[in-house]
Amino acid sequence: MSSSHLSTVDGTDRLCVSERAQCVPSRVLHLRQLPPDVSEQEVLSLALPFGRVSQLITLKTKNQAFLEMASEEAAVTMVNYYTSATPSIRSQPVYIQYSTHRELKTDNMTNQRAQATLQAMNAGAVHSGNMASGGEGRGIAPGQSPVLRIIVENLFYPVTLEVLQQIFSKFGSVLKIITFTRNNQFQALLQFSDTVHAQHAKATLDGQNIYNGCCTLRIDFSKLSVLNVKYNNDKSRDFTRADLPSGELEPAATFGVALPPYGAAAFPPTFHQHTGLSMAAVPGSLVSHPRVSLQMAPPAVHSVLLVSNLNPENVTPHCLFILFGVYGDVQRVKILFNKKENALVQMSDATQAQLAMSHLNGQRLHGNVIRVTLSKHPVVQLPRGGAGQEEQALTRDFSGSALHRFKKPGSKNFNNIFPPSATLHLSNIPSSVSEEALKDLFSLNGFAVKAFKFFQKDRKMALMQLASVEEAIEALIALHDHQLDHNQHLRVSFSKSTI
Repeated sequence: MSSSHLSTVDGTDRLCVSERAQCVPSRVLHLRQLPPDVSEQEVLSLALPFGRVSQLITLKTKNQAFLEMASEEAAVTMVNYYTSATPSIRSQPVYIQYSTHRELKTDNMTNQRAQATLQAMNAGAVHSGNMASGGEGRGIAPGQSPVLRIIVENLFYPVTLEVLQQIFSKFGSVLKIITFTRNNQFQALLQFSDTVHAQHAKATLDGQNIYNGCCTLRIDFSKLSVLNVKYNNDKSRDFTRADLPSGELEPAATFGVALPPYGAAAFPPTFHQHTGLSMAAVPGSLVSHPRVSLQMAPPAVHSVLLVSNLNPENVTPHCLFILFGVYGDVQRVKILFNKKENALVQMSDATQAQLAMSHLNGQRLHGNVIRVTLSKHPVVQLPRGGAGQEEQALTRDFSGSALHRFKKPGSKNFNNIFPPSATLHLSNIPSSVSEEALKDLFSLNGFAVKAFKFFQKDRKMALMQLASVEEAIEALIALHDHQLDHNQHLRVSFSKSTI
């Protein structure tokens, strides 16, 4: 009998569970302080990012486990990694050390389920000895790379580059991030310095919420192995190069995708040019197990937005009321008298302000790329009695407007909020109005109609595709609530569909 195979009385291995923390490396690792009902999958999820696991023994009554890695190098890598980043299972820290045993031998009587789980989970890994940062024994599943594709669902608060960097740098050095909108979802590509770090981040964060009850992370491996970042701005960042230009005007051309209008300007950069952030900079407490929410503190928000870089020749309070009204009920709009390229827009609540900022920041309006950030003002003040006629005209109170889209609780309009797109959704169309009449309406107002289609099941609705997103924004502003007959007015929204 080998020194690692201890005598048994009831057909199970009686492994020594009081062994001291050893400094001598071994393929066998000893895990302590596991949750009482820990599963084999949870134990293996800590180890598989580092390589194939040969044996697994769980001692649930003692809250401990032993596992044997395929190579000593893989065990050393795992111990070294978790020395600097203590793993947790269900928010309970787990302690990992080298075992005094050099190998594990079991009779598989009581560990049949563990061995079956082990075989199933190992089946997804391939033995790889030629990884750039690994050696023999490092298991990398097919198609895995250091680049993660991240989708944020249930986007209640804007998710910025800084937030992503703070969360993911806990698992390793984050080199590059690109954010964009695709299929009306906020997405990001994030590159780690090492595939193992990407694996651990995915295993830990997939399915977690960034903030309580919202901003859910869906994570997969990207087909890309390297990200090519040309600009450092609020949409993309190469943390290894501080010399890149900001590329503020046309960042979308860099990546061939539509980059998102998310309000990173509202969150000043807090990272530094080194590997990873101090977690003290992260609001709330980050955890390292998928069953526990990230619990980051939501950003402080008001319901007033600051809109800057407007074209003062074309933008009016009514124009902003219609545009921002797509994402919430606008109460007041104030174009600043002494700085007319800036305006304050007061929404009904903070959630609507966040939605409007998320979807409109970075969009082009009358030739200018507008910036939308949160204002420090809690409300928009109406002009005092002594204000001049022009100043009074620059401030409008829309609280009693009949054009509010969301005044009815549970309105279906809440389910049809989409980012600006070149395709418009038209509704409330009278049966007497033809396709040609609608095309002429838009054409006579200076908009080039590229395609048009009535809904088959409901002719009161149609899709109209214009030449660009900017043109669609201006068309919505100009023609929303346009009177089509004596008692029906056209309703215009952005569509998630294309023709």
